[in-house]
Amino acid sequence: MKIKEANQITGGLSSPSKMPCHGFSITAKACITGQKLRNVVGSICSKCYALKGRYGFPNVRKALETRLANLFHPDWVAAMSTLIHKKEKSGYFRWHDSGDLQSVLHLRNIVEVCMRTPNIQHWLPTREFSIVSEYVKEFGPLPKNLTVRLSALMFDGPAPVTVAKRLGLTTSGASKQDFSCPASKQDNKCGECRACWNPAVANVNYKAH
Repeated sequence: MKIKEANQITGGLSSPSKMPCHGFSITAKACITGQKLRNVVGSICSKCYALKGRYGFPNVRKALETRLANLFHPDWVAAMSTLIHKKEKSGYFRWHDSGDLQSVLHLRNIVEVCMRTPNIQHWLPTREFSIVSEYVKEFGPLPKNLTVRLSALMFDGPAPVTVAKRLGLTTSGASKQDFSCPASKQDNKCGECRACWNPAVANVNYKAH
């Protein structure tokens, strides 16, 4: 498959300025859990970065909505695999710098892409715990090159460690005080840090923003 066709099918990859790699994003307005948390005071989703700034530009909004609409195209897995294989040279990939899992089928397709790109370490943060739980129950463990981090719901709230341990996954949180992500000290970029992609790092804590 050619890159042009793969872009048409998937809506193309994203290029988050913070990341050392490409990503894939859909509109945050489609977040299942995020929609419920958006009006909850103190929730991380109430300060969603993906609903402001450059994410609100018309061309960006259109791209996010196109990717969402094309998620279940019959050739989506092949097209995504093609784009990552041909365009990603860093060895890393970020899922959902905007948006979140939509269904078990969505996660299953992501897993298939990961299996087709074994030379890439993938990172997927999510608040859709039930979708991940259902996937693992039905299909078994996730591939080793996919680090799924179950994300905390509240600022300074606990990371979902119990669920993560049951599923053999990692977690992340957001704090107004202590944090381990170094991005805020290095121009809001990952720099040389790859903790989020590393399954040996049990929890990554981000500074509230």
